[in-house]
Amino acid sequence: MTKISTQGATQANKLDFASVQAIITTGNVKAHSSEIHGVLTGLICAGFPFEDQSYLAMLNDLFNNGEGFPKNIKSTVKQMFSELWTEILDDDYSFQLLLPDDDDSIVERGHALSVWVQGFNLGFGLQQKDSPVISEEVKEVLTDFAEIANLSDEMEEDEATEQAYFEINEYVRISALLCFSELASPPTKPSDNEQENSTIH
Repeated sequence: MTKISTQGATQANKLDFASVQAIITTGNVKAHSSEIHGVLTGLICAGFPFEDQSYLAMLNDLFNNGEGFPKNIKSTVKQMFSELWTEILDDDYSFQLLLPDDDDSIVERGHALSVWVQGFNLGFGLQQKDSPVISEEVKEVLTDFAEIANLSDEMEEDEATEQAYFEINEYVRISALLCFSELASPPTKPSDNEQENSTIH
């Protein structure tokens, strides 16, 4: 499977797990970059509009006791939000979960996958709490994600575990896109060119 750090034409500037985690750790914020990415994806896939900037305050509350993020973390989160929209709307389905590189241990990658789905369900729930409108398919996805979130951290370094990890990763990725296609609010009505340019380009 293609590693996340090699996705997209702008890979040199694209966020990857290691660099995001380093920025978060240096800023003394106790958060896992996969979980933050999951929360943002859950928000977007549940209908959070691109133009709404309140996701920053939500993440401050969830991961930093309501205090504002340091400047470099804030700009990284904003880039993550923008990249998510670009990838999810991409006709080539370039969207990928933000997870450790394939060279990292299966334990580390498995843990990151479980906190990603925890984050997704959290973000999804925050967006849907006042107006839950979900189909049976989406309910099933959320149930499956809750089970995946409880994956054991005691994973064997073997081929069968690697295969299972990649299959679950792909299932989660496609399921998130399914939720997006059903519930999301793509930025289809930019009122001017400036907004359009800042949106997806």
